[in-house]
Amino acid sequence: MIARTADGALPWSRLEWSALDESARARALTRPVQVVAAATREAVAAVLADVRGRGDQALRELTLRFDRVELDAFEVAPAEFAAAEAAVAPALRQAMVEAAQRIEAFHRAGMSAGYAVETAPGVVCERMIRPVPRVGLYVPAGSAPLPSTALMLCIPAALAGCPQVVLCTPPRSDGTADPAVLVAARLTGVHRVFKLGGAQAIAAMAFGSESVPGVDKIFGPGNSYVDEAKRQVAQSGAAAIDMPAGPSEVLVIADAGADAAFVAADLLSQAEHGPDSQVLLLSDSAALIDRVEQQLHAQLAALPRAHIARRALSASRLVRVDSLADAFAISNAYAPEHLILALREPRAWLDRVEAAGSVFLGDWTPEALGDYCSGTNHVLPTSGAARAWSGVSVASFQNSVSVQAASREGILAIGGCAVTMARAEGLDAHANAVALRLEAADA
Repeated sequence: MIARTADGALPWSRLEWSALDESARARALTRPVQVVAAATREAVAAVLADVRGRGDQALRELTLRFDRVELDAFEVAPAEFAAAEAAVAPALRQAMVEAAQRIEAFHRAGMSAGYAVETAPGVVCERMIRPVPRVGLYVPAGSAPLPSTALMLCIPAALAGCPQVVLCTPPRSDGTADPAVLVAARLTGVHRVFKLGGAQAIAAMAFGSESVPGVDKIFGPGNSYVDEAKRQVAQSGAAAIDMPAGPSEVLVIADAGADAAFVAADLLSQAEHGPDSQVLLLSDSAALIDRVEQQLHAQLAALPRAHIARRALSASRLVRVDSLADAFAISNAYAPEHLILALREPRAWLDRVEAAGSVFLGDWTPEALGDYCSGTNHVLPTSGAARAWSGVSVASFQNSVSVQAASREGILAIGGCAVTMARAEGLDAHANAVALRLEAADA
């Protein structure tokens, strides 16, 4: 039997897509964070204003309020780094080393290079790449510390050559940072770590304080408050951000031949992130959904974080569709952070994917591999942002600067084009800046 809630309902929603009208379909694809967005915005705005106005004093009070710990100093001292190295088990450290090697290999292979091209005789246009000078990395560590996120952020920052990198992560109840996060930071060459979490950490990096240096761009995932804080500091112009990266989500498209235990495990792996996570299953097989429900019940009972997963499942959906083509249309509209194709020929369907943060092909590719050690980045756009944003890469930590140079021959070759277009737009000063040079070059 499948466990039900106190009122007899299933912990998740099971839906027939063809039976839903447009409003019901929209509700089915609504993320939990979208329901409480207004309250979150107000709370975050207050935190940002407080930190901007009072600096370290506000950070101390907010840390005591939200993390229940009083800190004299936010920055991790050398002695704490040393203690972290001693505290982390050798097996975990070795796993992080191996994961880091694969992450670096993947990101190094995708690095962009500058280039130059002669677009006309005597006209050379170039693109040069420069690192973002000051970057701030946010590594969550609320209900579950995430040293993997430190690897995902620190490695591309190092490859990009960013000269100033700071990392913020929430303090534990004893006032220390998670040892595995510190070891991951050190493995990748990051030595400035601050024990700050939540929206106040984003504010500290965006505005700077007496202790925390301000940065040009902020990276990293987090809960709805962290995500909203990033959005607000970006809108204010205080700092750029990598992308909207809030509560985790996964969408699985599965056919009748999918392994129900695998599918359920993938759904639960995201549901356990937090109560505001969301998981979706789309399948054209009612029998497969039946089996997944049984597996969800069985696996949920054995999870240490079942209480968190159950809350996430309350906003999750198991949806039967008429066809896999319908499933891909729904997925593209939803634009999931993670998309798992539990299909017999997953690569044959890959061209149907228009919007997703990261795609996992076939029965043997759990999303958890991407979270840790396949090599791709797990800092990905959420809440539908995958329609226009991409996951973190080395390019996220770089700026591309265009350069152009025209010789006398060059201005003569293309100046007339510029004059004609400028006059058509009514911008006579633009036209004159070119025309004067054309006269001088033709003399």
